[in-house]
Amino acid sequence: MSTGRELAGVLPVIQTPFGDDDEIDEAALRVELEWVLDQGVAGLTTGMVSEVLRLSERERRFLHEVVVDVARGRGALSVVSCGSESTKVATEYARHAEQIGADGVMVIAPTTVALDDDATFEHFARIADATAIALVVQDASGYVGRPLSIAVQARLLEHCPERIYFKPEAPPIGQRLTALREATHATARAFEGTGGTALVDSFRRGVVGTMPGAEVCWAVQAMWQALGIGDWARAYAINGPLSLLINLQNSIDSFVAVEKRILQRQGVVQSTRVRGPVGYVLDAETRDEVDRLVAMLQSVVR
Repeated sequence: MSTGRELAGVLPVIQTPFGDDDEIDEAALRVELEWVLDQGVAGLTTGMVSEVLRLSERERRFLHEVVVDVARGRGALSVVSCGSESTKVATEYARHAEQIGADGVMVIAPTTVALDDDATFEHFARIADATAIALVVQDASGYVGRPLSIAVQARLLEHCPERIYFKPEAPPIGQRLTALREATHATARAFEGTGGTALVDSFRRGVVGTMPGAEVCWAVQAMWQALGIGDWARAYAINGPLSLLINLQNSIDSFVAVEKRILQRQGVVQSTRVRGPVGYVLDAETRDEVDRLVAMLQSVVR
């Protein structure tokens, strides 16, 4: 059942805390979600950095049930990641999201098969047609998969104009946002998806919000508010150390490791455990630089 709510604002992608037994730590998760909403953001999202691709189907559904439950209790938005290599499985995740009351789902294209535009359109269209809630079409090709063409995105919006959103992450971000805007006669609603580093430029190009990591969502929220009132000086001041921090992260594993470290540093989570196997280890010197940049960012925001 559609909630009928528009998606907009800062929607942080949460991290999934694990206990020493490598199971999802529900208590820690709920503490994190409440902390994120305490930062004044619009809602909660799950995505690649939530380690959803390393969760079983049962775990993924459970994660989404907790996220939607906490968001609903605070009157906040919830968007959950339903990407899969199978259209059928992605559709099942989307239907589950609708059943538990999520405001929307976010979906990436399959990454293990090369699809042409017609097949890509069919994948997303079938998922959109299976529910009555919002669908965020995520181009995650900055990390995995291949860029989505502007043509197929425009076609998806024409197919389902009331419920389709976009999260473009393929470079060059700004130029592709403008191309999407022009191809859809300025009707496409898009979220910035580079952790906030491209938010100033993306705001000028008409994004409706951003989906950063949860760990410094307070900084991104402050930047979003500054942009909303035209305080460009404050927005650029926040963007500086934020960009330096995000530049330390160049893979899914590095994002997860750094973001969990920052959450731990702020006392939000106790464990930085990551679901393996992992291809990135946060060494002591990088950890120290992360801590310095977070302190700098906190100083600028204050």
